[in-house]
Amino acid sequence: MDIFPQTWSALCAAVAALPDEAFDEPSGCRGWRVRDRVSHLVLDAQDLLITLSTPADTAPSHDSLSYWTPSPTSPDSTSPTDALTVRLATAYEDPAVLRAHFEDLGAAAGRAAMLAHPELPVSTQGKTLTVRDYLGAYVLEAALHHLDLGAHLPSARLPSGSRPSVDLPHPESLAEAREMVERRLRVRLPASWEDADALRVATGRRHATAEERAELDALGARGQMLPLSFG
Repeated sequence: MDIFPQTWSALCAAVAALPDEAFDEPSGCRGWRVRDRVSHLVLDAQDLLITLSTPADTAPSHDSLSYWTPSPTSPDSTSPTDALTVRLATAYEDPAVLRAHFEDLGAAAGRAAMLAHPELPVSTQGKTLTVRDYLGAYVLEAALHHLDLGAHLPSARLPSGSRPSVDLPHPESLAEAREMVERRLRVRLPASWEDADALRVATGRRHATAEERAELDALGARGQMLPLSFG
């Protein structure tokens, strides 16, 4: 609950900072452009609004970690839902329209999150979680999608420390997201890895380099690696 507001706010600010020409660049999710990723974020904001206004009649069945499922399949753009997202992104045509739509929905979702009672059980995707755990799970998703936005933009190649907000989430958000991934996968990634790199490798957004594979092998961790199953 404490980290979600800054994570979501940073993501919304990153979308607002995207220049029009960035929307047709590739994102960090294979097969998706930045335009597609922002279109997906529109659906994410809708999901937040719907879930936070859908109290559950049953006790929580999941927490912020069990919400995510490790899978042998890395995220890509081939599922029916992803195909719909790509078509929706294309329909916007003007990046300014897509940007403005997400701005409105994103702000509303952020307000709804702040107003929801932390211990209220809510339902989504056949699962029941407290609001606290649902927003905790979304810290991971929002941080990863933030990384996706700037993964292949020219600014992402600037030296560390000089990157604009479109490239990297808040450091606390990255650290929390990494901790969640490591706990869910039951693996401790090399401490020398930057949080952003650890998240990209652990969620299948990029392949580990030869050096990184050697580090994983030294820890006995490579055989335990399964990406988390969301795009």
